[in-house]
Amino acid sequence: MVGETKDAGFEIGVSQTIPFPIAQVWEFLVSDAGVALWLGKGARLATEKGTPYATEDGTAGEIRSYHQQDRVRLTWRPRDWDHDTTVQVAVQATGDRTLLRFHQEWLADSAERVRQREHWQAVLESVVRALS
Repeated sequence: MVGETKDAGFEIGVSQTIPFPIAQVWEFLVSDAGVALWLGKGARLATEKGTPYATEDGTAGEIRSYHQQDRVRLTWRPRDWDHDTTVQVAVQATGDRTLLRFHQEWLADSAERVRQREHWQAVLESVVRALS
């Protein structure tokens, strides 16, 4: 099926090269305002593996890895889901621009994949608007 892999189940990725330097993008993504946009309001983004987080709407998980100006990987489970997924937010410098990627794996099925594609596309658009 489209979007299903042997190693990570159903997954989705969205990306865009945006006209901001990597330091500016990273600083925003890990700020309280940036975290509220992509992870959820009320969450605090820790840098230490295994640190739990929770958002005001009940999404919870833990940090899997944190690499400064590169990527954050964490588990992600909304309150009404019966399974964990893994989300990765990554940045890559492309000259004075930045490739920003959101990737999510271990989605339950193709319908959840479609919903999450729409979610991460909206998140990406919100981040770009906030940086502008």
